Parts: sequence; C-alpha cells; structure tokens
Amino acid sequence: MPIPTVFQPRILIAATAALALSACFGSPDVMKRGDPKRPSASAPKRPQIAPTPSFTSAEAQQCVFELKQAGVRFTPLANQDHGGGCSSIDSVKLLDIGTPTTNLGAMTCPLAKNFAAWAQHAVKPAARKYFGQEVVKIETFGTYSCRNIYGGRSGRLSQHAHSNAVDVSGFVLADGRRIMLDGGWKGDKASQDFLRALHKSGCRRFGTVLGPDYNAAHYNHFHFDMSGNGYCR
Repeated sequence: MPIPTVFQPRILIAATAALALSACFGSPDVMKRGDPKRPSASAPKRPQIAPTPSFTSAEAQQCVFELKQAGVRFTPLANQDHGGGCSSIDSVKLLDIGTPTTNLGAMTCPLAKNFAAWAQHAVKPAARKYFGQEVVKIETFGTYSCRNIYGGRSGRLSQHAHSNAVDVSGFVLADGRRIMLDGGWKGDKASQDFLRALHKSGCRRFGTVLGPDYNAAHYNHFHFDMSGNGYCR
C-alpha cells in the first residue's frame, strides 16, 4: 500500500534521526573494543625465550645415567636462555641426595653429580669421624643466580650465572649443632678439622674450590664449580 504523501517527510526525518543515534552510540562490537586511539593500560611484555630440549649429547646423557646409577633422585630441566648471557643448559634439580640440602636450584649435571658424591662420600664420613654422629642437613646459599663474580656491577659472569656453581654455608648435626663456615673455619679443633677435610675433598671433585682462606668474600661459604682445572684455594 503506498504511503500517503503527507506522511513521507515525517518518516524520512525519523529514519535520519535513528541513523544519527546509531552513529553516536556505535555497534556493540565497537563498544567492546573501546577507543582504538587510547593507549593500552599495561606495558608490553618482554618476549619469553622458549626452552629447548636438554641432554641431547652423548656426554650429557651419560651424566644423567651416572646420576641414576648413584641412586640420586632428580628432575631434568629444559635448557633455558635467561638473557644477559645467563643460562641453564643440561641442568637438573636435585630432589634427594641422601642428606636434605637447602636452596638447591638448577645445577649442571656434572656439578650435581659431583656434589651428590661429595655429600655421600665426604660429608657423611667426616661427620662420623670428627663428631661421632650423622649430618642431617647441608645448608647452601643456592646455585643459579644471574650475576657477575662477587655480585659486582662489572666484571665477568659468575659460574652461578650458568647453573654451574653451588655455595655451601654449613652443616647441621644429628644433635642439632650447626657447623658453619662463618665461625667454624677458625673455631674449635673438631670444626676446623671437619671443614678442612671437606674443603680438601672438594678440591678432588670440583674444577674450582674457594673457601675462607681465599678472600673476604668467601669467609662464610665454600664455592664449588666445575670450571677451571683443579683451582683450589
């Protein structure tokens, strides 16, 4: 049915008004997206470097095999490039080495293997010899840390930056006594003999061993890493 001529102007005005309102409020999709010119409230995230498979070389696989043969419980970790030259390559997290140990993070497999052997074949016998009792805990300052040597602002990266070092600070005996590098190194005779025996044993297992006699930065811990070639101080 044709629209009477008298109503046509009114319908045209109503349609024009509806179109104008639609332009003002926008479609639901536009309202959800918000103003495209408005900057995002959150800063862009730093791209994450995807981990890569670890233990692909024959040498790395042999190390894992030897850890298992020693009865050590551990978790293999994916290779990680942490940026700034820091990395964790062919590393593991030790879960059980026979003695509870604090603050253990990522460790290269050779470091983990030698540390577990040191705890089993050096720490335990030395505690029995010098104190007549068991060590129930080994305390450390940790393993991986993306930093320079001595934690300085300049200088080369520490072996900690490659998960290739561990800092041991002390030991807890079965009777609750704590034998710490800070104090024990120059303490009573039993503590001195015990700690020096462990230092000497470490020098046979690790590439680099630094203790309280090396410098002031090591007054309270043994630094063990797999770099170097028998550097023992």
